[in-house]
Amino acid sequence: MSDSVALTGEPLALDLVNTRPADGDLLTSPGELRAWLGLEADRFPEAAELAAGQLGAPELAAVREIRDHAARALDRARRGARPAAGDLAALNAAQRAAPAIGELGWDGEAVAVTHRRTGPARARLAAWLAEAAAGLLADPRVTEVRACEAEDCVLLFLPAHPRRRWCSAARCGNRVRVARHYRRHRPG
Repeated sequence: MSDSVALTGEPLALDLVNTRPADGDLLTSPGELRAWLGLEADRFPEAAELAAGQLGAPELAAVREIRDHAARALDRARRGARPAAGDLAALNAAQRAAPAIGELGWDGEAVAVTHRRTGPARARLAAWLAEAAAGLLADPRVTEVRACEAEDCVLLFLPAHPRRRWCSAARCGNRVRVARHYRRHRPG
């Protein structure tokens, strides 16, 4: 499997950081952002709506900026170091730019609360992603975030099992096992 295919299923902040694999950047156009949001549609309430809407260069720039701040803060926090104040301030500012509200409605049987953000799409999208980064950075398990052990991979993951070594068994685990097998069984 190519590293140019988005890996999803980790906490949303890691999925975002992992859109910059070793062989490039998966978010270089509004279309790529829309596709990634489609993969993440069940992760936050407005993902599908934002993916279906008009996403342009400003939204892409906002997401990439959040990704950069989150990646730098996460790199330090997972090692037990203090993230740079500028990175934390940028993540906080993104959340403040599109405040979250609990919108009340009737679901047919009871009053329900839907969490939404106010403001333009660019600010809402950046705020949701900054909130995901804040949640991960504040989680005590942030120090458990690991980098994939495959030699040519830079993706991060939060292992559910302590012996997990790769971002994906199918992506890197298989590649490492095949290479190991080849080294052991290659002709003389």
